Amino acid sequence: MNDTTILRRTFLQSTALLAGSVLLPNHSFAKAAPNALRLGGPIFLKSDDPAELAREHRRLGYSAAYVPAVNTQDSANIKAIEKAFAEQNVIIAEVGAWVNMLDLAPEKRAKNLTYVTERLALADAVGALTCVNIAGSYNPKNWDGPDARNVSKEFFDATVENCRKVIDAVKPKRAKFSLEMMGWSLPDGPDSYLKFIKAIDRPAFGAHVDIANIVNSPDRYYNNTALINETFRKLGRWIVSVHGKDVYGKDAHLAETMPGRGGLDYTTYLRNVTSLPQPVPFMLEHLRTAEEYDEARQYVIRRAAEAQIPLA
Repeated sequence: MNDTTILRRTFLQSTALLAGSVLLPNHSFAKAAPNALRLGGPIFLKSDDPAELAREHRRLGYSAAYVPAVNTQDSANIKAIEKAFAEQNVIIAEVGAWVNMLDLAPEKRAKNLTYVTERLALADAVGALTCVNIAGSYNPKNWDGPDARNVSKEFFDATVENCRKVIDAVKPKRAKFSLEMMGWSLPDGPDSYLKFIKAIDRPAFGAHVDIANIVNSPDRYYNNTALINETFRKLGRWIVSVHGKDVYGKDAHLAETMPGRGGLDYTTYLRNVTSLPQPVPFMLEHLRTAEEYDEARQYVIRRAAEAQIPLA
């Protein structure tokens, strides 16, 4: 019996236990049945074969994926990846960029912007939903570190300019460019994200949601249900991908952990994701081993089953 059989059996058993019961809806959830959850995450199969990689995602119960390693100039392999994953009904959710678009060194900043542009072009070529990066940081030592200037008008205006440059250079027809929410820089929540959407003013700019990243205060932690609902209510039609992590209190600080080991309201999180009109993948990240991803994946699947959300 493989993992997919076990996970599907768990879902069916949990759904059967809920038969006949009525779950109280969370604001708009009573309007329609939820969409299927497109769960995804990293895999640990060592292979360069797109078909094998796509099948491994399906074996694990994933219907969304991070883009496999591929040379941006290898158009044949890019097409093979798109075809293989589509045949397995696995959406390629994200192409990550993960460099500092606001590096204080002009040459490094220019190099990073070129790299982000290449990554957005790859996302569009392979049929990914988004190329995602953080806006960057003015921290002189850490590319994603805190700095008072990260919430300044200078930061906002420079990020708007960077996003426009990247999008206008590629002119993507399928993929969106998006910014990762962060706790120490903009966008740090739905309102600042809306300001970016309006200022960037490009149809190819989308919203990327990571609730764990913006739980940066006791108020947001203890009222994260309201934060989740507000974020999806305000950004819903622009959302292209979502990260699944968790947050807990550690030695008087807030720290990241895997789903199920923290205090995030995962029922509300998953219901919001699957209530969007467009298919939006829910992507696990930042874990170290296959066993950790197994635990996180199975927790999310259990919570989806309890909320009567099917898997794609």
